[in-house]
Amino acid sequence: MFFVIKRRALLLFGLALVFSLGAALYAARPASLPASGSAERGRATYVLDAGHGGEDGGAVSASGVKESDVNLAVTRELDALLRFLGHDTVLTRKGDVSIHSGGAETLRQKKVSDLKNRVALVNATDGAVLVSIHQNSLPSVPSVHGAQVFYGAAEPSAALALSVQAALNEGVNADNAKHEKQIDPSIYLMKNAACPAILIECGFLSNAAETARLQEPDYQKTLAVAIAAGLLNTEETP
Repeated sequence: MFFVIKRRALLLFGLALVFSLGAALYAARPASLPASGSAERGRATYVLDAGHGGEDGGAVSASGVKESDVNLAVTRELDALLRFLGHDTVLTRKGDVSIHSGGAETLRQKKVSDLKNRVALVNATDGAVLVSIHQNSLPSVPSVHGAQVFYGAAEPSAALALSVQAALNEGVNADNAKHEKQIDPSIYLMKNAACPAILIECGFLSNAAETARLQEPDYQKTLAVAIAAGLLNTEETP
């Protein structure tokens, strides 16, 4: 397993080049292009969840950067890369919106409805693997930075988190390696998703330098490449 992860890390740069060269071609594909049938192939469908959205901006940096915006930008990069590489994806949101139902009126009602609808979408997807993208914040210790992966209870979530964390440590956590952790059982989406699930805190909006990086398109692509490398590593490992 260690050898495969290291090999995958060495391919990060190559994946980035392939993604850069193929992004324009991918963007030109017809919007109506049919899904490639992952259920028939026995492969995963990656449900890519950009956390928060709409009125719920999530964490906010001292400079006013909203977590929901960064989440969506990284998720779009990951979606484009996985699709370019031939994998099926489903997005829980495609814009700066909440996916709450019509009857929700207060912000709290909208948040509850939004989370329930995300869970319903995940659990209705055949062969789902949930990848939820978030940003962290710890204003009391603004020096803390780096990307960390948390995993749910359904197998093989822990192995998936291990692989993605290893790729992130190689790709973005220079001299700041972190370890994957089981997520707090109170997190509604992860608790109720009946499939392998990981949640990635891509960085800390309480760290000014990291906040600046998280807004850079090239860094967002780097995060997407590392996450994709970790995900694909688990598909290729027996």
